[in-house]
Amino acid sequence: MVIAALGLPACGFGEKGIAVSKDSPDYNGAVLFATHCSGCHTLSAAGTQGTGNRGERTQGPNLDQRTETKEDALFAIQNGGFSGAIMPQNIVVGKEAEELAEFVAKYAGEAAESSPRPGESTP
Repeated sequence: MVIAALGLPACGFGEKGIAVSKDSPDYNGAVLFATHCSGCHTLSAAGTQGTGNRGERTQGPNLDQRTETKEDALFAIQNGGFSGAIMPQNIVVGKEAEELAEFVAKYAGEAAESSPRPGESTP
């Protein structure tokens, strides 16, 4: 029972709240994200809010606030993020890893604010 309870934060929470249409080619990526990544990451398109305990180290980056390339997302999926400390490696593999990386690259950063470049002022 303890093992099951410890594994819960890494589990996904299903398809509820996915903002991507079932007819969209991105829908499977959204389901994969909701299923495998929702325990730690926030991404509105997948209807996820990350972990409820924001003080725990298991909170992954809020992908609504951070843009990602497909290559970086695939690297993180295959290698357990960029620090390798918390995210499991190869959480999905093969075609599913490609679909998930494409979904993240397309929808991550939708709420990100652009920072001024050095020497520029904010509007």
